[in-house]
Amino acid sequence: MSIAHYIKDIGRGKDGARALSRAHAADLFGQVLDGTVTDLEVGAFCIAMRIKGETPQEMAGFLDATRARLCTIPTHGCPTVVLPSYNGARKLPALTPLLALLLARQGLAVVMHGCTTEATRVSTQNVLLALDIKAQKAISSIAIGEVQFVPTELLCPGLARLLAVRQVVGLRNPAHSLVKLLNPCDGPATLVTSYTHPEYAVAMTDTLKLVGASALLLRGTEGEPVADARRTPAMDALHHGNVTRVQEAQPGPLAQLPDLPAPDAASTAQWVARVMDGAIPVPEPIAQQVAHIVRLSAEK
Repeated sequence: MSIAHYIKDIGRGKDGARALSRAHAADLFGQVLDGTVTDLEVGAFCIAMRIKGETPQEMAGFLDATRARLCTIPTHGCPTVVLPSYNGARKLPALTPLLALLLARQGLAVVMHGCTTEATRVSTQNVLLALDIKAQKAISSIAIGEVQFVPTELLCPGLARLLAVRQVVGLRNPAHSLVKLLNPCDGPATLVTSYTHPEYAVAMTDTLKLVGASALLLRGTEGEPVADARRTPAMDALHHGNVTRVQEAQPGPLAQLPDLPAPDAASTAQWVARVMDGAIPVPEPIAQQVAHIVRLSAEK
């Protein structure tokens, strides 16, 4: 098989490229995930989409293709939260594990999925290891109050391969946006996801509405789906196709900066453990985020 006819449409430059339908996007992305196309075609696809940008219909099609090939996580109907974690930390501590543990303490099952996409960053997986939470070695069901970290390779090997293309060409491709929109569970779950630049917020909102996701969307911390512990970001809740601003961004200068740990995995894990033990208060922005997720997860 070949995706050359699709590349002819999407590869005509920023102004000349044509958008694909949802069905055609699913077919194209499915072939890429299945590994039935050449490395040259995969590279052409990645570069073409990087220049053109994805439409919500195309991203929905990419998600359709991924869902069809996904090894899903059984939830047995328990309330579940999904935290995609692919960016890690560079300047600030990676506090996605803290968010996960706080949500589990609230009686939610928490699925984190990810892989290391930038070797220069401290990954969430390393912080979890320092907290004695090991990555799953096989897909297994999840229970209330449990936190799982599931490597992308277990969910969809083809998706993990596509993410790794960045290490060769040095550029993001649609897989890096897709994983932030992916619910890997076998049933409904509340997706907590983030954008890095304001223009992505609109595209992500439109895609989430298109696929009927229940989600909390915010500007994350260095790309992670956790509120910045220093300042509360705006947060939008999506449910049944409706979008509601549930949290306004914190205005004005900060009166005081929180005492955060160094961004290395060991220091971050020790600090998270102290927060969970009550020795350090939960940063207010993260506490507010937890409250919004718990409310959204309770909606039917």
